[in-house]
Amino acid sequence: MAFRETSVDLQLRWSDFDMLGHLNQAVYHQLLEEARAALTVGAGPDFPWVLARVELDYLAEVRPEHGPLTVHTQVVEIGRSKFSLAHEITRATGEVAARGTSVIVAWDIDARRSRPLTPEERRAFGADDAEGASRG
Repeated sequence: MAFRETSVDLQLRWSDFDMLGHLNQAVYHQLLEEARAALTVGAGPDFPWVLARVELDYLAEVRPEHGPLTVHTQVVEIGRSKFSLAHEITRATGEVAARGTSVIVAWDIDARRSRPLTPEERRAFGADDAEGASRG
């Protein structure tokens, strides 16, 4: 079974750009959030999660004429209670504007702490075992 992946096309707004005319760095993280939401909906509408880590490398400037942007997100590792994602943000021309990773942790809303991924959630993200990994 292949790990889950998704691509999301996102339009840019004039307010996404700073006074230098390029995409504000905070907007990149909003784009990643949209992509993570699109990917995690596959685990069901009530999959609570928190972002534990994000790392992003800015590779090419994004100006208004470079949109819309596509955010490709893929699960690259699944642990006991977390999974890692690889992200790539591309301009309309296909040029990679940013690349990074993030770590998502399954969240127990009542206990306010991490919890193991359920077998159904693991399968939704592409794990080929329902038992869970020995780490994370």
